[in-house]
Amino acid sequence: QVQLVESGGGLVQAGGSLRLSCVASGSIFSINAMGWYRQAPGKQREMVATITSAGTTNYADSVKGRFTVSRDNAKNTVTLQMNSLKSEDTGVYYCNADILAFSRTYNYWGQGTQVTVSS
Repeated sequence: QVQLVESGGGLVQAGGSLRLSCVASGSIFSINAMGWYRQAPGKQREMVATITSAGTTNYADSVKGRFTVSRDNAKNTVTLQMNSLKSEDTGVYYCNADILAFSRTYNYWGQGTQVTVSS
C-alpha cells in the first residue's frame, strides 16, 4: 500500500514563492518518475513538472523559468519550488508517482494541495 502526501500549499501574493513537497510511503521498491500536476477551477488537469529517478526534468511551458522540481530518493520525496507566482498558477496541485512494488509499476496520486495566488 502506497500513499502520496502533499504539503506546502497555501495563499501567496502574486510574485511570491511557495514550496510544495510530496512524500511517498508504503511498500515501495523504487520510484521511477515523480511529478506535479495542477487543476485550476473549471479547467482540465495539466502536467506542471516531472522528474525521473535519474533527475531528468520536464516542465510545462507556462512554468519554465519559474518552477523547479527536485527529488530526494532517499526520502522518497519530490519538491516543487514555485517562484514568481501568477494568479493563473492558482489551482489544486497533485503529486504523481510511478512506483515499483511487488514486481509491477503502479501509478499513484496524492490528495492534492490548494495553491492560491492573490492578485
